[in-house]
Amino acid sequence: MNYKETTEYLFTRTPVFEKVGATAYKPGLQTTHALDEHFGHPHQYFKTIHVAGTNGKGSCSHTIAAILQAQGYKVGLYTSPHLVDFRERIRINGECIPEQYVVDFVEEERSFFEPLHPSFFELTTALAFKYFKEQQVDYAVIEVGLGGRLDCTNIITPILSIITNISYDHTQLLGDTLEKIAFEKAGIIKEDVPVVIGTTTTETRPVFETIGKERKAPVIFSEESAFSNDTVATTAEGRHVLGTHTFGPIEMELRGIYQEENARTILCAISILLDKGIVGKEAILKGFANVCETTGLRGRWEKLNDKPLVICDTGHNVAGWKFLSQQIEKQPCTHRHIVFGMVDDKDVSSVLELLPKTDTTYYWTQASTKRAIPVEKLCKMAQEHDLAGNTYLSVKEAFEAAKREAKNTDFIFVGGSSYVVADLLA
Repeated sequence: MNYKETTEYLFTRTPVFEKVGATAYKPGLQTTHALDEHFGHPHQYFKTIHVAGTNGKGSCSHTIAAILQAQGYKVGLYTSPHLVDFRERIRINGECIPEQYVVDFVEEERSFFEPLHPSFFELTTALAFKYFKEQQVDYAVIEVGLGGRLDCTNIITPILSIITNISYDHTQLLGDTLEKIAFEKAGIIKEDVPVVIGTTTTETRPVFETIGKERKAPVIFSEESAFSNDTVATTAEGRHVLGTHTFGPIEMELRGIYQEENARTILCAISILLDKGIVGKEAILKGFANVCETTGLRGRWEKLNDKPLVICDTGHNVAGWKFLSQQIEKQPCTHRHIVFGMVDDKDVSSVLELLPKTDTTYYWTQASTKRAIPVEKLCKMAQEHDLAGNTYLSVKEAFEAAKREAKNTDFIFVGGSSYVVADLLA
């Protein structure tokens, strides 16, 4: 098989959450342990940092990886989902895993793993860990796929755990209360391993305190850290500058206003690495300022054009849109054009309620995934929230229509789902 045939095999022969949703989720670690043993427990050959949470996992993971790279380490980065190419999930120092390595892995190992019937994520995790071991990375930043306790990445024992925040998402799998979701995410807390908690609620904080105490793991709440009162300014180019007491001004490449909350979590985590002598101040400043260039991160309030201004963002749930809707409404422009689609297992109605209702034209669409909410259904729901717009069967059609109608002084936003952004970038 060539690379295209190999990825098609992975997407069709193994259950893929991004394509079919909850039916692809395999709770439990039996298959993961079998794969791990077969490959010689590769995750034990490098140090890891484990990142869980409802929102912000990708931004935190990429920024921490960028800082470690700036310090001179060889850094593996395992994240999901990908936007354009499967290989985006597995990187070393910003470079995607080679196509031939993916092809060889499947060809050489399929006789072993096919009888196990692994999920797509189980197999991809095994591939990542094997690749990181063979390439002799110093550190790997590992992003949880879904949840934490039963996620197949949870076989690692990291030097640091991070849980960014907890909100309602994947409730059919993780539980229908914040306490239940927090319990699943807190499953990554390991014995004697410090854990940084980004944002808490009255429901989630006791969960982290209890599990941290049970496992003798130091729990650091970033809301109570030295970074909780840091100021944020914005440069003429739109970059955030954190006025920290610890490191002085830190210029951030990532621009969304939700990145202010992520930055506090990252700084708490990085302070632990600083105390351990793993990173220094110069690497911290360089990492924050060059995240996308260093790691290849895309889709976080990413600017694609100036006149008209075109922004895309992968925010895909209510917690994310509480920030995105504010930023969209504050954007100076003559008129807003929003290309929007979501997947059917999200709280679509609550997100629609957050969208701007004035001076805005909507282009309702659906991404090329079976999980996408049908565009006609989305349009009908939008009308119930007093949001008007036309329907388009593809993201490309919707975006082309927005570009035709937008003036140079207008603003175009594309998002609602990672898959909408993926179709746009593809």
